Amino acid sequence: MAIIWFNEKPKEGVVTIAQGHLTLNKPATTFFESAYSVMLGIDPDDKKVIIKPLDKATALRHDIPDTKKYRITVRSSYSRITNKAFVEELTGLFNLDFKNETIKFPAEWDNKQKVLVINMKEEIK
Repeated sequence: MAIIWFNEKPKEGVVTIAQGHLTLNKPATTFFESAYSVMLGIDPDDKKVIIKPLDKATALRHDIPDTKKYRITVRSSYSRITNKAFVEELTGLFNLDFKNETIKFPAEWDNKQKVLVINMKEEIK
């Protein structure tokens, strides 16, 4: 008897953007479980948003200005970054309306750069 064992595919990372905050689903949150804060970046040409986790030691060093570090709240099934100014920047750059709707985007972990990359070109319906 030949048995093929079921192996569930890993769930996709998803980031939901709403007015004032970004919410990461559980698969995306796994990369931020030990994050003390994050850095937020935008690649306007490639239409990507970058989230870089910072551990406590890195976040408390003074080589990264406090104005570039943002708080992340990590829970067991999701994490959230609240930053109204950043979401407003995304609204203008990508011509999206987060005031009246929440929009989900796929996210992938870049193991080389150690950042989460959100693809703003692919809205999840």
